[in-house]
Amino acid sequence: MTVFHFFNCAILTFGPHAVYYSATPLSEYDTLGTSIKAAVVYLATALVKLICLATFLKVSESDSFDPYQEILKALIGFIDVAGLYFALTQLTHRNISQNHKFQAVGLGWAFADSVLHRLAPLWVGARGLEFTWDYILQGLEANANLVLSISLAALGSLMWLRKNKPKTLIPIIYLSAVIVATMPSITSYLRRGLGWHFPKVVGFELFTSLVMAFISWQLFAACQRPSV
Repeated sequence: MTVFHFFNCAILTFGPHAVYYSATPLSEYDTLGTSIKAAVVYLATALVKLICLATFLKVSESDSFDPYQEILKALIGFIDVAGLYFALTQLTHRNISQNHKFQAVGLGWAFADSVLHRLAPLWVGARGLEFTWDYILQGLEANANLVLSISLAALGSLMWLRKNKPKTLIPIIYLSAVIVATMPSITSYLRRGLGWHFPKVVGFELFTSLVMAFISWQLFAACQRPSV
């Protein structure tokens, strides 16, 4: 039963990445190499973030919300944006469209994040003798992160690769990118500052990911329309 619970949680956590790749034109255009390259860039970015966190953040003895530490974490979190910039603009890709490129990069980015942060806890915890909803919630959180990663990659694609975008949309694009990039700090504030429980935080992440995906989709569609 414990192994069955582990596999259920693992499928919930990592299955949507495979489904997204196979159910979209990404598989038809063979963008797996782009996703793998993006995953490698994510791992390098995560290493840089880890070094910065260990260097600049102090170890807190309590789990209370520290505004100064959280702001510093948010600033360090923007290293992810730099990593996405490198993945979108500097990596060599197959001859694929901008639409497929940002999806492949976002997919690889989200998959690497799930493997790095959720595989070990699942392997250690979900195989325990006592059933808990926490690992199912972690799988749902991974799905929200998948949507947010693809949304951030879409916004990054508009910022760095789309030259002829309407000027009225530029502030909205940058504001949306900032909101998505600072989502870890927002959820940290909800947990530590406001005392939200994990299920409520995951519900917020799922709702926010859908909203940001809709906004990103509308912005991308608006920037693709020919200017009059």
